[in-house]
Amino acid sequence: MSALLRIAAWTLAIGLVALPVVAVLNGWIAGERWPMRRLAVTGVFAQVDEAAVREAVLPHVQRGFFAVDLERVRADVAALPWVGQVEVRKRWPDRLEVSLAEHTPVARWADGRMLSEQGRLFAAPPGAGAELPLFDGPEDRAGELMSFHSLARPLFLPLGLKVEQVRLSARGSWELVLDDGTRIEAGRGETQARLARFARMLPQLRQDPARRVARADLRYTNGFAITWEDVAVESPLPGPLPQGGGGSTTEGTNT
Repeated sequence: MSALLRIAAWTLAIGLVALPVVAVLNGWIAGERWPMRRLAVTGVFAQVDEAAVREAVLPHVQRGFFAVDLERVRADVAALPWVGQVEVRKRWPDRLEVSLAEHTPVARWADGRMLSEQGRLFAAPPGAGAELPLFDGPEDRAGELMSFHSLARPLFLPLGLKVEQVRLSARGSWELVLDDGTRIEAGRGETQARLARFARMLPQLRQDPARRVARADLRYTNGFAITWEDVAVESPLPGPLPQGGGGSTTEGTNT
């Protein structure tokens, strides 16, 4: 037998051995012989729908144990809303294990996504996290917005105010909005000192019930500029005069 025929014979023999293996691994044959019968979903989660996880996994397990592509399963589960980390394993002979962890949101992002405590942006259903602060800025500086909010928040909490919005411009200028509507221009550089100085003065600025601070510009060396807004103050209606005794009482006088 010539060398060429021997090579062809060996190639054919190897192919006949390898082809069934490849067919099994790709689920072309024998999927019903080694079916994937059990799915275990584990993890601590409240927002993720377990039924949605099973629905995402189901198309991947139709062709048997050996044909399950773990990376594709992981990718499809990770694409579900609120899903943060995902791990997928196969357990012989018929078990698929999916372990997942939810994102923990700390803020809403301006485009409708949410920001996790790990600084990752993720998709969320419309209206989710309405009680969280709103962040707006360059995506690659999300961590800075988290840090700035953490810096500003404790300055206003003793006054009964929350930081409702944080904005970082492309030029690096900071802006806050408090939950009473006060807009604060903090600028760039020394923002912590500026905010702390303004927070110390704010109780005095809020003493007049007929007006409120609409905007504060802190971008000054030794002070800040205030824009006021008038507030409608309702005057109490006079109550009925006391009855009985044939006499009268005048408020604010001694008899």
